[in-house]
Amino acid sequence: MTAHPPTAKSGPRSASLNAGRRARSLELLGERPRVDLLVVGGGVTGAGIALDAASRGLSVVLAERHDLAHGTSRWSSKLVHGGLRYLASGEVGVAYESARERGVLMGRTAPHLVRALPMVLPLHEDVSRLQAVLTRAGFLAGDALRLSAKVGAGSLPPSRRIPAALTLALAPALDPTGLRGGQLSYDGQLVDDARLVVALARTAAAHGAHILTRCSAVELTGDAALLRDELTGDTLELSARCVLNATGVWADRLVPGVRLRPSRGTHVVLPAELLGNPRVAVTVPVPGETNRFVFALPQPDGRVYAGLTDEPLDAPVPEVPEAPEPDIAFLLGTLSRVLTVKLRREDVIGAFAGLRPLLDTGTGRSADLSRRHAVLTSPSGVITAVGGKLTTYRAMAEEAVDAGLARAGLRAGPCRTRTLPLVGAGPVERTAGLPARLVARYGSEAPVVLAEAAGDAALLDPVAAHITGAELRFAVRHEGALDEGDLLDRRTRIGLVPADRERALPAAREALAAGVA
Repeated sequence: MTAHPPTAKSGPRSASLNAGRRARSLELLGERPRVDLLVVGGGVTGAGIALDAASRGLSVVLAERHDLAHGTSRWSSKLVHGGLRYLASGEVGVAYESARERGVLMGRTAPHLVRALPMVLPLHEDVSRLQAVLTRAGFLAGDALRLSAKVGAGSLPPSRRIPAALTLALAPALDPTGLRGGQLSYDGQLVDDARLVVALARTAAAHGAHILTRCSAVELTGDAALLRDELTGDTLELSARCVLNATGVWADRLVPGVRLRPSRGTHVVLPAELLGNPRVAVTVPVPGETNRFVFALPQPDGRVYAGLTDEPLDAPVPEVPEAPEPDIAFLLGTLSRVLTVKLRREDVIGAFAGLRPLLDTGTGRSADLSRRHAVLTSPSGVITAVGGKLTTYRAMAEEAVDAGLARAGLRAGPCRTRTLPLVGAGPVERTAGLPARLVARYGSEAPVVLAEAAGDAALLDPVAAHITGAELRFAVRHEGALDEGDLLDRRTRIGLVPADRERALPAAREALAAGVA
């Protein structure tokens, strides 16, 4: 029979995802292939929809042809934006929504995954005094927006102008020549964007959702789908009261008529010591642009991500986009303008690119297209949620589920995701020897990760990029990792640096061989 969401009688379900649970879900659905809602796509939007629906009491299947966060959701800047850019371009509604949703994540649902990130815009000679006044006004407007959103209003300090000496102390690699000071502001930074997606999917699973990775949708209608298990080739005809397409830049493959103009955002990975181990992110205005910047974003693993570009994609959408050399040269050149060291191509130890699923309005550059999301219903009845951005995934998911309920005539409880904590968000049970790094990355689940090393202290030794063997085993047993790519490229970000990935492969294979207890 179909598994239904937990009730007071059945109690809460486990949040653990693994190969065994996947097999049981497929078996259950094969016996009775009918659910309230099918969501196709396992990125942040699809996982957010699955959680919203399951937490309202609906029976839910999430089908993803690859892995959780396989597409755009793992290629972001790892920022939870407050919407300042959208405020500057006049999109007040998008800016307000961004500030509110950032507050929800930081203050309620995922405080263990999002933290305050100080950001400095250095005021060099090529930033005129008028531009400095305008950017200061923008930061003040961002502060006001955060306070007006109320949710998480106290989670970030206010912006301020700082002197040149403090600017250099925070970002030592900045060129002191002509430096008048800096504009210091704050935004939210994710520990890892892919970890957010996994947390959403696992929380949905704890509310009864079936999370099926390596399961593609071959055909869709408004009330049914043909699913294929990509591991075995077996197919499943699934009946659903409502079908939601959340496949991002691939949305038009399943639902013809959805008009998208994907744009490419490229980042490079640099050693933090090359930039003086900055304590803040550095914001660099793009020459000739009024509202575009390149960011150098410090990461917990001693790396800096520098990005990003905003270039239209003129070719067919690839499964995994590559970072083109012109994009890399642009990022290095723009960032070098404000540094004492001039960045070279050989300084880059990794690079990645993601594709934004922007709605095609028919006019303007991709960089100028709105980041608004849309919930569209096709003639066949499939509902497509597309556009938007990572920060506002929850609001997009709520709107999509509301649309699905209305179309299918389903009755469900109210949306709960504004206050529903994700797995790991609870209080941390302090255990002797509990590493602070595990707490910072796994929140209240850190003791469970530590327990994976019971009897084998070597599992707490880093295999690459500070990630330990215990974390790889935890990802196999509890986070749904099925192969080496899942472990190295999504549950951890070891794969962003090819040399690290090669070094960690033996440990990943050992974790997979250990299997699920």
